[in-house]
Amino acid sequence: MSPALVQLDEYLGQAFHRMPVAMIVVNQQGTISRANGLAESTFGYASGELLGLSVEALVPDRFRARHPQYRQGFTSEEHARPMGAGRDLSGRRKDGSEFPVEIGINPVVTGEGPVVLSVIVDLTERKLAEQRIKDALLQKDLLLREVHHRVKNNLQVVHSLLDLQAMKVKDPEVVSALRDSQNRVRSMSLIHQTLYQSTNVAQVDFNQFLSELMVGLTEAYRSATGRVDIHMQAEDVRLPINEAIPCGLIINELVSNALKHGFADGRSGSIWIKLQQDGKHVTVQVENDGAAIPEEHDLRRSGSLGLQLVNLFTRQLRGTLEVHRANPVSFTIRFDLEETA
Repeated sequence: MSPALVQLDEYLGQAFHRMPVAMIVVNQQGTISRANGLAESTFGYASGELLGLSVEALVPDRFRARHPQYRQGFTSEEHARPMGAGRDLSGRRKDGSEFPVEIGINPVVTGEGPVVLSVIVDLTERKLAEQRIKDALLQKDLLLREVHHRVKNNLQVVHSLLDLQAMKVKDPEVVSALRDSQNRVRSMSLIHQTLYQSTNVAQVDFNQFLSELMVGLTEAYRSATGRVDIHMQAEDVRLPINEAIPCGLIINELVSNALKHGFADGRSGSIWIKLQQDGKHVTVQVENDGAAIPEEHDLRRSGSLGLQLVNLFTRQLRGTLEVHRANPVSFTIRFDLEETA
């Protein structure tokens, strides 16, 4: 063995052939002077076949013409670095087939002159695993969209059935109760519709949801149209569906109550809906400058189904409810989002 190769062996040591990655040594002429067993099997060569070959034999045909220029730059490097950072690299096997690789290059000065020690990692299994994950996520995304779509359609059917029932009933109180139930169903349906139309099926864009919900409520309470202005502030608030549904129903109840009771008898004014999200902390505030809530009215034991639902959904969110009875009438709900795994 030549002195130069002895020095190279001293540098590499026995670890060269024991490393669990493919390793080759390329001299200044671009010839492979050393290759471990894993490099030979990775590229489909028998023992010793890589020695003396041009390193371009391991480069796909379409990149081969430019590779010598890159290789000359490798030998002038002073520090180890990844090859082709930011680009997908491919290796070429003896049979001409290609496979994805990751390559690290390390310039080494030896008795035979500067050489480049290359470490090659076969990414075939990793790429296949990544593709399987992408396919699984795509299937999950499609399934979630289909589920949300079907739930939304079913809720719309319930909404239509309530509408048919309301048209057959003469008692104004029963009609009012049926219309309130319609609004609740519409609120849930809108949440699923917002999810279905969103690029993110895990969270509801509440600004979009509120805009559509308010259109529905103003249509349901036409008597307040032109007299009551509704202002919304919910930019950049996105809630998981487990929190979005009860939160949406709370807002539906509070705005409905304000339109029915706060602005009765031709009273005019405004309703303000504000949502703020600070990390996992969410604050929902619904205010109006309509009629005050009487002090003798026990909100915790109210006969109103709407207020009972507000208390129920607040407990479901594990939140707190604060009420200000006048100037303005204000309901503030604070809750924390669940930790996600």
